[in-house]
Amino acid sequence: MIRTGFRLILEAEPDIVVAGEAADGAAAVEETARLRPDVVLMDIRMPRLDGVGATRLITGSGARSRVLVLTTFDLDAHVVDALRAGASGFLVKDGPADSLVEAIRTVAAGEAVLSPRVTRRLLDRFARLPGDEPPAPQGLQVLTARQVDVLRALAQGLSNAEIAQRLSLSETTVKTHIGKIFDKFALRSRVQAVVLAYDTGLVSPREDS
Repeated sequence: MIRTGFRLILEAEPDIVVAGEAADGAAAVEETARLRPDVVLMDIRMPRLDGVGATRLITGSGARSRVLVLTTFDLDAHVVDALRAGASGFLVKDGPADSLVEAIRTVAAGEAVLSPRVTRRLLDRFARLPGDEPPAPQGLQVLTARQVDVLRALAQGLSNAEIAQRLSLSETTVKTHIGKIFDKFALRSRVQAVVLAYDTGLVSPREDS
């Protein structure tokens, strides 16, 4: 669900079709249910229903559509809320046009997208949490020890191939572990898995530096 400026950019791409537009979050939810697009471009701040609420309704409906959130802000409380709500990515609006097009293709392929600026500020947000030491992992008891290892590596930004190499596993086994992690916590994307890892204290910015 996009605005006219983005329509002009996307209609120039041979592999992208603009299915529709919506002026507010409530209309975005309705149009997503009607049109069933592969990707929804969601403005975080909209009338009637904001982007977080609309994202939560879309992802909670069981729709196959993936949500890519756009904002004029690098990071505020809405970013983490949108990721928890099931967004597959987050981009700032002032980025280059080709980054938007590539993000849509990436999200459509089932991967997650965070702009570098958003990623850095997300890590900074967790770095500012009180306490000198990261909290002990909580809420991960349903995972096996190997699944915890995979989640930790995923949250540190490693690809499936890199996780396989680090843990001496095959890529197929890594994919299986990630699928089971997603199932156990009802996750829709790697982004949500990263948020889970930080929320539970499994990883901290200290480990990423």
